[in-house]
Amino acid sequence: MGVRLVVVDDHRLLAEALASALKLRGHRVLAAAAPAAAAAELVLSRSPEVCLYGTAAPAEPGAFDAVARIKRERPAVAVVVLGPVPDPRGIAAAFAAGASGYVRHDERIEGVERAMAKARAGEVAVAQTLLQGAFAELLNPARQPDDEGARLLEMLTPREIEVLVRVAEGEDTRLIAAGMRIAPSTARTHVQRVLMKLGVGSRLEAAALAARTGLLDRATAEGAPTSPASPPSSPSPPFPPSSAAGPGVAG
Repeated sequence: MGVRLVVVDDHRLLAEALASALKLRGHRVLAAAAPAAAAAELVLSRSPEVCLYGTAAPAEPGAFDAVARIKRERPAVAVVVLGPVPDPRGIAAAFAAGASGYVRHDERIEGVERAMAKARAGEVAVAQTLLQGAFAELLNPARQPDDEGARLLEMLTPREIEVLVRVAEGEDTRLIAAGMRIAPSTARTHVQRVLMKLGVGSRLEAAALAARTGLLDRATAEGAPTSPASPPSSPSPPFPPSSAAGPGVAG
């Protein structure tokens, strides 16, 4: 017995090709349309048993909003997602929205039919290998490259980022204070906090770390001044000798 269904996909050509193939196999295709986001309106107007929902980006935010609406307003309709080689988050998002199945886009037509039949019968239609791969990735996620510059930048306040940029440009405490219109004691405190958060012992080390990790480029991209204005004064050495306040801190 054929299934009464609608077919939607982000690509109209795919939706129409799949609809034609299923018609030839005895199924009653009520409509084929694109994009997938239009699925809810189509289901509400045609009342199929199954909705084949094709999406190219299952892990994107909002990819399954239409599925959630279908399940909210037509809970008897089974939704089977047709997706790419899956991102574990994509599979999780599909089922969280209420999908009854997930089938890869490159599955044979017989596999799609089996998923449709299971979903219409109230069963979960997903290949065991897909679930195994998804759960394996969720339990043991691949490590992302460590972006040390971004990690360090998150530790600093906007004012401390400005201080770091000024330190890297060679300003001493007096120039930092003048450029930021704060007291020298406050500037010295900011510098000390920057050094402490970066885990370095001097301004020179802070500047070198900022350059090595790309932290300085990120900081200036986020709006910290790269050429801070200062009152006219005689040139000061970039990294003044240490004083009683500690190495590389006092100016």
